[in-house]
Amino acid sequence: MSSIDPSAAQTALFEKLGIAKNTDVKKATSDTLGQSDFLKLMTTQLQNQDPFAPMDNGDFIAQMAQFSTVTGIGEVNSSLEKLVDKFEQGRIATAANLLGHSVLVPGSISRPDENGELHGVLDLPQASSMAKIVINDADTGEELNVMDLGPQAAGLVGFSWKNIPEEIQNSNRRIQINATINFGDGPQELNPSVYARVLSASVGSGDSENVLIDVEDFGEMDISTAVNFR
Repeated sequence: MSSIDPSAAQTALFEKLGIAKNTDVKKATSDTLGQSDFLKLMTTQLQNQDPFAPMDNGDFIAQMAQFSTVTGIGEVNSSLEKLVDKFEQGRIATAANLLGHSVLVPGSISRPDENGELHGVLDLPQASSMAKIVINDADTGEELNVMDLGPQAAGLVGFSWKNIPEEIQNSNRRIQINATINFGDGPQELNPSVYARVLSASVGSGDSENVLIDVEDFGEMDISTAVNFR
């Protein structure tokens, strides 16, 4: 009874898989087998096995387990790629939705908003016996308004200037906001936060993948720097 030549079987296997068996030929550009290639390899291996020395059941189960692992990894990679795509789309949508809004940023320069109003916030670490807001022209130093907020408890204290003269609104001049408080040891200045317009927004690239916003009078900053939106 004739036996199967292992070398011939191996050559047949390579031919069915489209792989050239030549030690002098350079290695193929891809060193990995896809799922389809894996199945072809197993099928061909079964078809060309020695009927008098068939594949051991343990080896067959091990290869099937390996195939299942490879399949699972491929599915996980595919799911991760889809998740990354959705995350990227969400970041782009977030950046687009910021246009036309105002953000609360630490700073003292502001301008009247689309309603002709000015808004800001003081963050008091403790109760203050007084709180006063002095508003000046940022370029000339001219005093434009003074607001006495009176005693305030610790926490966030909002302030607004709503009756801004049309002349100031139309000029879109930069406005300087100075805050004075008293925690019991005399008047002292406190840095406010103000609402400023978002001029543009973009998604970072390279090392920075966060949403970046260009805020009027403050320049480009990470969205995480902004405290609140209007």
